[in-house]
Amino acid sequence: MMQELIKNLPLQIKESIQIFEVTGIPPLTNEIHQVVIAGLGGSGIGGSIIADLAKPYAHIPVVVTKDYSIPAFVNQYTLFIASSYSGNTEETLMALEHALERKAQIICITSGGKLAEIAKKHQLGLLLIPGGYPPRACLGYSLTQLICIFHKFRLLPDSTMNELQATVNLLNHNAGNIQNEARQLSQSLHQKIPVIYADASMEGVAIRFRQQLNENSKMLAWHHVVPEMNHNELVGWAAKNENLAVVYLRNKDDYARNQARISINREVISKYAASVHDVWSQGNSRIEQTFYHIHCCDWVSYYLSELRGVDIMDIQVIDQLKNELAKL
Repeated sequence: MMQELIKNLPLQIKESIQIFEVTGIPPLTNEIHQVVIAGLGGSGIGGSIIADLAKPYAHIPVVVTKDYSIPAFVNQYTLFIASSYSGNTEETLMALEHALERKAQIICITSGGKLAEIAKKHQLGLLLIPGGYPPRACLGYSLTQLICIFHKFRLLPDSTMNELQATVNLLNHNAGNIQNEARQLSQSLHQKIPVIYADASMEGVAIRFRQQLNENSKMLAWHHVVPEMNHNELVGWAAKNENLAVVYLRNKDDYARNQARISINREVISKYAASVHDVWSQGNSRIEQTFYHIHCCDWVSYYLSELRGVDIMDIQVIDQLKNELAKL
């Protein structure tokens, strides 16, 4: 199943655009002074990524909360987006309760569950996406809904919808090359601890890669961003460690000073890590580049699950945690 879900990322993007166009969202009653996105795990990573995408364009703050609480500033001028694939994520539902109390303007993205019930009860904006799959495998649906919302409220440029269509074409056209690159990279990361680095503008994508390695490949990994890691973590590379393999997620239009920093970093780190790899995105827009990296890294996590002989669908430890919490 996971193999088909990863393969169908371009189809998810295309279908998600259609869902948004057919469903629409009700007009807001107040102007927007800030955006708050609530969501966790596979449902919440889209919030981190859209915040990165919107940063160069949005004229208001975009905040992502991955907790039970919401910021104190949330009020009737806040666009609050609750994203829970199952519709039953307890942290997101609690955050939604707080947002309702603060009279925020709310849009819900879900496949059903309690979140859909609350949205219907309170006549909130509701974008229903296909259900029945692992949340982490449906980012094409949830992230695309966020992109469409941000475009509607002019928090992304006018070219956004054309860029989404270009993304579908890009991923379909490069499907074979993406899988080949991912397969090769998985061989280098096998039996290693991956260390993921990216330009600060792509931190959400780096987090996504780490999460996919955690859930799909059953591996620990860590990530950091340039330039911040140049002020702390770089000093930690002081001894040879054959257990560490470094991956840089790179784009041709990353900030020039950060590209220079990465080049210098590589010289230092290559002396101490088992290997250092660059994964260059394709595409002419940041949306295309973002989905390219997501798609490639998802395939890496899939091939690593095969190499490690683990069940890519298994999340028993998370289910156990939820069951124990339900007893409290």
